[in-house]
Amino acid sequence: MNASPNPYQIKAFTFVARERSFSRAAHCLNVTQSSVTQHVAKLENQMGTQLFIRRREGVELTRAGIELFKITDRLATLDQLVMEKINDYSALSEGNIRLIANAPRPAMPIIAKYGELYPHVQIDFTLYDWTSAMSLLNERQVDMAIVTEPSDSETLVTHELRRSRYMAHMRSDHRLAKKAVLSLEELQSETLVLPGDGSLTQKVAQSKIREYGLKFPRVLKTTTFPMVKEALLHNLGVGLLLENSMYPSDKLVAIPVEEMPEDYRDCVVIPRDKKDLRLIKSFLGVCVEAVVSEESNSVGS
Repeated sequence: MNASPNPYQIKAFTFVARERSFSRAAHCLNVTQSSVTQHVAKLENQMGTQLFIRRREGVELTRAGIELFKITDRLATLDQLVMEKINDYSALSEGNIRLIANAPRPAMPIIAKYGELYPHVQIDFTLYDWTSAMSLLNERQVDMAIVTEPSDSETLVTHELRRSRYMAHMRSDHRLAKKAVLSLEELQSETLVLPGDGSLTQKVAQSKIREYGLKFPRVLKTTTFPMVKEALLHNLGVGLLLENSMYPSDKLVAIPVEEMPEDYRDCVVIPRDKKDLRLIKSFLGVCVEAVVSEESNSVGS
């Protein structure tokens, strides 16, 4: 009969999986890296399988590691909830939130506001395409995400922040920039600038193009939203993007598109068992406040 893994082995594995690094896991646990390495090695020994693929740039979970992490991360979250109840935190003086988004806005204004209110909480923020963002959420690789039209899941909790529609973005000196409304047909002669594969924007745009039987002979695909903005600023084409998904620029304009009247939800998405963590609840509160403030400023301007 195999011996049960001890709590230290489970905790070491969970933090290495969370941080994708043995050294960062050791720092989080306030122990030596060799201690973390030994605990993980003993756990792999007991299970008779490798949990991590060690690479120069970090570690990657194996299939067995992914399955185990889905369980152990829940245990770590429950442990954190218990500690919060015991200590009854009255203020947030430290902590770490792993946050991702599929567009710079509304995520970045929210992060800025949260940093003002809770300067000692560390936020690890990365932009991903929509498909990768949903995958990371479902695999519990992040604490929360701000994504557009998230897919439904019983393991996730969704809070709608705002709604927006797709518009044609272009340089303010573009030949079509003075139009009140544009049609996709008018845009066919332009180079269409889109985020890369896996993005919701690319899926929506391609779906609309097929629906109306149109052809765009020139499509420029970029890796991220910031790259889309750079392409537009350099007058490389016209982008189909959600309104307010990028930081405003007086060099760019956004024009409604006749065939794209639908509203799309920007949402905060949280693994269900993390929703009551004090850090998560505080961030969600700031999300709502920041979006309301931004919309009020837009109306007033």
